[in-house]
Amino acid sequence: MNKPLLATLAALVISGAGAAPAVAAPAPEKAAPAIQAVNFAGTVSLSNCSGSVIRFPASADTDPALVMTNGHCLETGFPEPGEVITGQSSSRTFGLLNSAGTRVATLRANQVVYSTMTDTDVTLYRTTTTYAAIKNSYGINALTLRDTHPTTGTAITVVSGYWKRTYACSIDGFVYRLKEGDWTWKDSVRYTSACQTIGGTSGSPVIDNATGKVVAVNNTGNEDGQRCTENNPCEVDANGAVTVRQGINYAEETYNIPGCFTTGNRLDLTLSGCTLPKP
Repeated sequence: MNKPLLATLAALVISGAGAAPAVAAPAPEKAAPAIQAVNFAGTVSLSNCSGSVIRFPASADTDPALVMTNGHCLETGFPEPGEVITGQSSSRTFGLLNSAGTRVATLRANQVVYSTMTDTDVTLYRTTTTYAAIKNSYGINALTLRDTHPTTGTAITVVSGYWKRTYACSIDGFVYRLKEGDWTWKDSVRYTSACQTIGGTSGSPVIDNATGKVVAVNNTGNEDGQRCTENNPCEVDANGAVTVRQGINYAEETYNIPGCFTTGNRLDLTLSGCTLPKP
């Protein structure tokens, strides 16, 4: 998983978990310029990962702003296979970035709205502020999650608030099952080889260059060519055949998240269109 080693070890101490995915983050590099259509506005930096302020197509400006990152970036440790966390208290902070990648504010969470590493790899935090307040104070809009399935060939940019770097490539295809260690994810996004994401890019929004909307959340890649081990996910097709693609990186789709939220950005896993894993 694209998460710095030290932060991962800290999470393991907190959670009391055994061996878990860990990726050492290299020394910071000079920020790569974003393509014209995509910049850093609305992304955030976490202590160990990347993320973004997100909203849904039906969100109101007065709703509490949400921050999205990976499930494996949760401050209390990796959720276990099959575990879904909702409504957990949190005071985590996030560095809000402007279009140039400059930190302009600190946002604070008051709740882990949803977190899991089952079927997908996502954590959603509720902050103590609103979209309107962020816009009025800093001129920054939240990124909108697209509520339709992405398509092969789409030009995308992975935007890392942790590194203040961007990675431009295309969606190469979709993986029936992506297995890494004890975790399995469904219908994952496979990047073309140009997106060489690194430790610290976990939780970065994957943005459709044409629309500026978020279609996935970056989470892992096969580093060493190993088969289905931690930091070396493998692809499993519907017939059980396994494929290993060393050096290829992946993300988890986000189009199914809006269908699990109702007015006021309230989570409702009982909604008829909600397909996220449930506790």
